[in-house]
Amino acid sequence: MVTTDPPPIISNNQALTVAITGASGARYGLRLLECLVQANIPIYLLISPSGRAVLRTEFDLKIPKHPQKISQILTQYLQAPPGQIAVFGSKQWTAPVASGSNPPRAMIVCPCTTGTLAGIATGLSTNLIERAASVMLKERRQLILVIRETPLSPLHLENMLRLANIGVLIMPASPGFYFKPQCIEDLIDFIVARILDQLSIPHTLTPRWGD
Repeated sequence: MVTTDPPPIISNNQALTVAITGASGARYGLRLLECLVQANIPIYLLISPSGRAVLRTEFDLKIPKHPQKISQILTQYLQAPPGQIAVFGSKQWTAPVASGSNPPRAMIVCPCTTGTLAGIATGLSTNLIERAASVMLKERRQLILVIRETPLSPLHLENMLRLANIGVLIMPASPGFYFKPQCIEDLIDFIVARILDQLSIPHTLTPRWGD
């Protein structure tokens, strides 16, 4: 679990955007949200329609369409303080994440479909997830894509390389086994721990090599 006695909730200019898309691996996204809640990080949450379907299929978690209802459900599910999780719809262009005048400090797409990868790599803004990622790129903010797909086509690899060359962190959901995981949750925590490391958020999710 994350370290105890977390700092107080920080200002919105320190918020993180988390996007959950329709790739398999919804548990990664939910566990990341849980850790960010425990660390008292303000969260801008974007869930694609296919992301809602995957949450229902893989986690038996029914997510409605309306952003305010999603916020209420996840606030209760994750035991978050009121207002910590702000949810925005796929076409809600008035959201803070849609403008470079109010960008979060980082954005994580977890899990990230190869379709979303392609949309970001080609500069599309057909939905709020793509637009928010485009804002992160133009504002030179941290963008992390947790790709969950196999095998990867040459197009997938080209899109990853294109983004990696301009500073995007490509983080495939490929957990390690050197720490002898005992359950699925251990494998989930391995990936989430690496995400938290990149965000400089302290945690004790997994043992570190050499410790």
